[in-house]
Amino acid sequence: MSTLVRPAETATGRAVGSISFGLGALGIVYGDLLTSPLYSIREAFDNEQHPIAVERANVLGAMSIVVWTLLIVVALKYVSLVMRADNDGEGGILALTALIAPRNRAAHRGRLLVLLGLFGTALLYGDGMITPSISVLSAVEGLGVVNHHLQPAVIPLAITVLVALFALQRIGTLKVGRLFGPVLLAWLILSSTLGIASLLQTPSALQAINPAWAVRYFTENGFAALYSMGSLFLVVTGAEALYADMGHLGRRPIASLWWYLVMPALLLTYLGIGANLIRHPEHVRSPVFLLAPEAMRLPMVILATAATVIASQSLISGVFSITYQASKFGYAPTTQVVYTSPSTRGQVYLPRTNLILAIACIALILVFRSSQHLAAAMGLSVTGTMLITTVLFGVHARRAWRWPAVLIGGLIALVTTVEGAFLIANLFKIPHGGWFTIAVATVVFTLMTTWKTGRHLVKLRSGTGHLTIEQFASQLALDHKIRRVSGQAVYLFSQRGLVPPGLLTYLRASTTLSEQVYVVTVATEDHPHVLPVQRVEATEHPAGIWEIVLHYGFMEEPAVATDLETHLSVDTDSASYFVGRETVKAEGHLAMARWRETLFAIMNRNAADVSDSFRLPPERVIEIGQRIRI
Repeated sequence: MSTLVRPAETATGRAVGSISFGLGALGIVYGDLLTSPLYSIREAFDNEQHPIAVERANVLGAMSIVVWTLLIVVALKYVSLVMRADNDGEGGILALTALIAPRNRAAHRGRLLVLLGLFGTALLYGDGMITPSISVLSAVEGLGVVNHHLQPAVIPLAITVLVALFALQRIGTLKVGRLFGPVLLAWLILSSTLGIASLLQTPSALQAINPAWAVRYFTENGFAALYSMGSLFLVVTGAEALYADMGHLGRRPIASLWWYLVMPALLLTYLGIGANLIRHPEHVRSPVFLLAPEAMRLPMVILATAATVIASQSLISGVFSITYQASKFGYAPTTQVVYTSPSTRGQVYLPRTNLILAIACIALILVFRSSQHLAAAMGLSVTGTMLITTVLFGVHARRAWRWPAVLIGGLIALVTTVEGAFLIANLFKIPHGGWFTIAVATVVFTLMTTWKTGRHLVKLRSGTGHLTIEQFASQLALDHKIRRVSGQAVYLFSQRGLVPPGLLTYLRASTTLSEQVYVVTVATEDHPHVLPVQRVEATEHPAGIWEIVLHYGFMEEPAVATDLETHLSVDTDSASYFVGRETVKAEGHLAMARWRETLFAIMNRNAADVSDSFRLPPERVIEIGQRIRI
């Protein structure tokens, strides 16, 4: 008897699949970290407010800060610790916030931690707008290094690249990563090779590994050193994306790439830049491109531009993930989600979010017009998010994992000392562009908290959750005042086991009910497809009331009418499909400020209608409106 062996199950197939997945992970997650040398070191020395002399001691000091920041913030905090805290496979600060969220709304300390986590999430949106803009713009600006006559083409070319990048998002995160992963691998090899060549000429640059040079950097430069840290922190701007993108790829591929490939390449690149600046201080104006011989600079600009396109992917994917999580955890309205992988539910594409990000990134380039000005706006959001993530992780490790307080205290103290210093340094950027990230975070935080509170008030005002289907069926069987009419009625409701408010509204208004009533909930499972025999979960109650749960894989488009007809003989041509629609009216109750009530009403009015994706016959759909005063 022969055995069929699938290609993916052979050793060769597994190896090819592993390499392909690794390239995809490299393209998705690490682009921002690997291209940060393009602007971080230049901004540390060549800043307009507090320039620092490019001399040997200062270069070694700056490189020492870079080396130890990478080791403490990325290697220790994110890769070794924080990425262990996943929420059903999802990562990111919002997933971590949900892990520590109190079940009791009266738990005030827990609610404060949740609000802190939400603000950290909101800060990440500002980073998601700035990172693609500065990454692409800093690479395209290399044209000016090659030939100053090409400078006028920088802005139009950067916008063109961004448009192409956001247009590609629809093909899926992993496909984008696999498409561009080889380019990023080429950039990694080239930049680290140039770094090695530079180190061979000036091996004394390896002294930067000694943290004493970092201490000397501060003692000799004073306030200017603190100010420059706001730029040096840009070397880890992509670290939060490692955690946020964990749902796309999983922890193990991300961690393996860091230890075996990315960290060594980054350290060699930065130390090579330091060696070059010791020899040629004037190269600080473009420390990466001037590592290369003149003949290689134009090809390097082209490769860097391609690499920064991928660098932008980490934050774009991260924003998709946290937006998806915000909707899942009840902090944002339901939005259209396109699952782009048949094997991983976390790989999602959000068309509306993608469009908003594209418009914001293009607007930022048109307003700030240079990566140097954008760098002033960057950093504050990242440091804020990272510091909040550290605090929340400490709480989670103590509560959920029962780690010793001494161990947690020591780790948190070490990381917060580093991140706190960077946060203080970035506060000086507020007048020069940092205000943008604060403004974005404030808006997003307000929207998330308003939606969460508003939905809670709607639930209270509408009576949702007070009557189960079983209780309703039992009462209906004893109530002879309700007139039953022939036919089948389908009521869609998101909360399993509960009576839809629309059904009660219709019953009060008409005192009639169809002979057969189906209360249907659509459940999306964690695997891509559901077998037809597992599609329907049906419970029959008295008085002709059915409780139905339709199960779909995350790659499947729900076909409610077809499946009800196939499995339960619900006639698509004659059945009526009832969908609830709430109209929220702000009346200035004490639960929320009047302006927030108005904001929630607008958000609720523009929320996506989930019934549009259920493939219901439009001529048989009846919307039952319910006016709710909050």
